[in-house]
Amino acid sequence: MKYLLLFTLLHFISCDLSDVKQGENAIGFNTDTPYIVVLGNVQDAGSPHAGCTKTCCKSLFENPDHTRLVTSLGIIDPVNKKQFLIEASPDLPRQMKYLKAHSNQKSEVPDGIFLTHGHIGHYTGLMYLGRESMNAKEVPVYTMPRMQSFLEKNGPWDQLINIKNIVINSIKADSMIHLTSNITITPFIVPHRDEYSETVGYYISGPNKNAIFIPDIDKWSKWDRLITKLINEVDYAFIDATFYDNKEVNNRDISEIPHPFVVESMELLDPLPKSEKSKVYFIHLNHTNPLLDPKSDEYKYVQSKGYNIATFLNQISL
Repeated sequence: MKYLLLFTLLHFISCDLSDVKQGENAIGFNTDTPYIVVLGNVQDAGSPHAGCTKTCCKSLFENPDHTRLVTSLGIIDPVNKKQFLIEASPDLPRQMKYLKAHSNQKSEVPDGIFLTHGHIGHYTGLMYLGRESMNAKEVPVYTMPRMQSFLEKNGPWDQLINIKNIVINSIKADSMIHLTSNITITPFIVPHRDEYSETVGYYISGPNKNAIFIPDIDKWSKWDRLITKLINEVDYAFIDATFYDNKEVNNRDISEIPHPFVVESMELLDPLPKSEKSKVYFIHLNHTNPLLDPKSDEYKYVQSKGYNIATFLNQISL
């Protein structure tokens, strides 16, 4: 039995190191420059998905894919030796370990965690910072006002605050935060189903390049900003690609989950020149989304149109 456990542990470690090496060869990697690393690209409930009996999940229950992690970005400044997360996903423990492996820091605890909103894939990983898990000490968590109120007034999140596992840092829309001497981050409001909190995207700026991160938004037409204009102003755009098209959701009222379909986003963005379309990285993919499969016709089609699909451990220099 002990030899089996040792083999399993060594196999797990070798998989992780292999993944990190692949990440180092991904786009824009430079150890002298701040960068973003994709630590997950899946919608809140993960892949495989609870209750799913479709082929897309059945095969993954039988043959798990350890790269299928819920959407999160790591931000690393190697010069200032700082590491940050956007989102505290249900896969937080593994994502913190990948963040540490990339940043070469002694601790896997981020120097700060930025939340976008109060849906399960974006904040519930905070539980792993609590007493029942790692019992972290005063991890800075950056939230908008309604999200802060939700955490402060509801358990078990209020316990994290009361015993100082986390420390809430209030942020305001369109107000810049200096993470290090090299990196700033700015939240901006986007329309979404805001049952418990407002929803924000983030504008991330480094010494050379910048990016936007919008994992969740309702239809683009509901926003008072033009996504085409915003893409023109940045170097990279990680945008909501929850559903590829309306064929995926045939058992629920689509009006209750009004994300922009990938096909709609491409139709909107297609007039842009190739140089602009190449900035787009589709992220936050539902378990039914064919873009999770690099061999799918849809994946190949999106790439042929000049767009990118954010994949696990992709990196971009800032």
